[in-house]
Amino acid sequence: MKRVALFGSQGQLGVELKSEFTGRGYEVACFEHSAVDITDTAAVDRSIAGCNPAVVLNAAAYNQVDLAETEPLAAFQVNALGVRNLAVACRNTHAQLVHFSTDYVFDGQAGRTYREEDPTHPLSAYAVSKLAGELYAQAYLDTPLIIRTSGVFGPGGVNTARGNFVELVLRLAAQNHAENKPLRMVEDFVLSPTYAPALAARTADLVERAAHGIFHIGGGTPISPFDWAAKILAAAGLNPTLQPTNEREFRTAARRPKFSALSNAKMQALGIAPMPSLDDAIHEYLTLAANKRK
Repeated sequence: MKRVALFGSQGQLGVELKSEFTGRGYEVACFEHSAVDITDTAAVDRSIAGCNPAVVLNAAAYNQVDLAETEPLAAFQVNALGVRNLAVACRNTHAQLVHFSTDYVFDGQAGRTYREEDPTHPLSAYAVSKLAGELYAQAYLDTPLIIRTSGVFGPGGVNTARGNFVELVLRLAAQNHAENKPLRMVEDFVLSPTYAPALAARTADLVERAAHGIFHIGGGTPISPFDWAAKILAAAGLNPTLQPTNEREFRTAARRPKFSALSNAKMQALGIAPMPSLDDAIHEYLTLAANKRK
């Protein structure tokens, strides 16, 4: 039986990776931040050497994009130096590292879906730290698998402190309805929302094909947060007043790429199934999330 070490096992992607790889017959050793901090070199070495995995999945990340502008070192320690620790440990044990990165490594100026070979240009401290993590993986390992994704949402977000975009929309819809205020969402950014269970399944497909290098796994549907929110509300049977806003009105501490949707063509060229439609993913999410809330 192949053994997998999973870091960030309790996040909304981590729980799906555990489920997917366990379902495929892998023995999954889970490491959450409370047990192993990936910025602790010795702890990472002990953990990976102790379970001797064939594959190391890194779903651990500092992902507070705006807060990273005031604490860039904290973001860099996790997203860059933490990945270095994992890469070195993988090199020492001959394990395959699978690391998850982000669409934010791009500046959004291409005006089309991004391919793996497109030049990177991060716009924020968070984005710089994530790109540095990619570079550390590539510096220490000959065949890392780096998966860039976008706007991840999964049922595990129901039980995590920061939730996800779907939970945010549902919470704000209820709150603003009670206060008789419209729900405002940005319309001048485009991303490709990615359903965590589908991302986990395609990740396992890539691992089982011994793929390496950089792959994009985005949701396949370029969409603005405004239109994504409209789909969520419709699927949930809610009808609050939804109003568009834009970058000028909704300033954030960190700059974000205006168009960061990802192309899945490289993944699909390996014979891996396309991602589900966003509508199907939202409906499945709402069904599974409702069961988790019971």
